[in-house]
Amino acid sequence: MENKIFALRTTANREDQVIDFVTANVQKKQLEVYSVIRPHGLRGYVFLEAKSRQEAEESFKGVPYARGLLPNEIEYKEIEHMLEQVKREVNIQKGDIVEIITGPFKREKAKITRIDTQKEEVVVELLEAAVPIPITVKLDAVKVIRRDTEEEIKE
Repeated sequence: MENKIFALRTTANREDQVIDFVTANVQKKQLEVYSVIRPHGLRGYVFLEAKSRQEAEESFKGVPYARGLLPNEIEYKEIEHMLEQVKREVNIQKGDIVEIITGPFKREKAKITRIDTQKEEVVVELLEAAVPIPITVKLDAVKVIRRDTEEEIKE
């Protein structure tokens, strides 16, 4: 028999506390709840993977900030995109000249001074600015237009 996934409504920004309480309940009561998931960027919900609806409901009895299960089960494919951490291949190097393609500095040209692959951010300095000010932007907000090395950039 396949496990079921349920969405548990919580008070916004209290998801972590709910997860802690639910996890403690599951261990204490030895419930068949296999995972408790807090998807990045989704506020007010955590997902419970459990053997049955009763097991899931038992897991959050008496838990502060837990508001109840949504009536329907959640299909895995509905939340799959929230769970899988996709590591993108980053073709950006320190010293690259980039164009900022979104945000308030759109169409500005800048030079990469630092790359944080964990956060998927880059620190750039605007080329046209009178005083170089470091600006942190998301990796997908820049497009490499020139590289100091001989390597050609593929569009």
